[in-house]
Amino acid sequence: MTVGNVDWGSIRLVVFDVDGTLYNQSRLRRRMACEMVANVLMSASLTNLRVLRAYRFLRETIGNEEIDDFQTSLMARTVEQTGQPAERIEAIVSEWIERRPLAHIASCRYDGVTELFAELRRQNKAIGIYSDYPAGEKLQKMTLSADHILASGDSDVGILKPNPRGLRMLMQRAGVGPAQTVLIGDRPERDGLAARRVGVLPLIRSERPREGWLTFSTYSDPVFEALRAGRASG
Repeated sequence: MTVGNVDWGSIRLVVFDVDGTLYNQSRLRRRMACEMVANVLMSASLTNLRVLRAYRFLRETIGNEEIDDFQTSLMARTVEQTGQPAERIEAIVSEWIERRPLAHIASCRYDGVTELFAELRRQNKAIGIYSDYPAGEKLQKMTLSADHILASGDSDVGILKPNPRGLRMLMQRAGVGPAQTVLIGDRPERDGLAARRVGVLPLIRSERPREGWLTFSTYSDPVFEALRAGRASG
């Protein structure tokens, strides 16, 4: 079931999540899993795998709890659960979550994303990025650029979705209100709720319909037709 539609003519700011929204996260994770298997076999150690599993699980938990300065709590809990020092955890996260995936991300970019960004530019609509992970290098690898970029871990945000603090900040920077903004993401419980809590329309990328949400499965879907036809210059 889809709810409503997007009046692209009234939209001045389009905010994108990154992971799972601009690129195929499942495909990237399969490639990273192959690298992890090779690393485990070569090192004869499960430490990296165990740290990453704990880190990701705890990150989800802390997101649900909407904790300010979440990275401090995340690191403390990961240290406690894994028994690894903070410096070791930071190094593993930096390598396996931030650096290594960059080699694969361009080939996992969804079809139609580049064209959508270009059309938004042509129609003078601002592009925002609101990601729970650092996004700058990922955008560069995908040859994408945005007018405003925020990550939940930035010092002036400091809280994970579904808390909408970062989305509010993006709207303030762009000088627009909720009715002039749409947030495109892939997780109703994170991106969708963050948008709804500040009155922004969420548009959810999903392979299947989501009850109560406006969804699309590809960037060539009918919801973007007005943009592609140049009928939404606003």
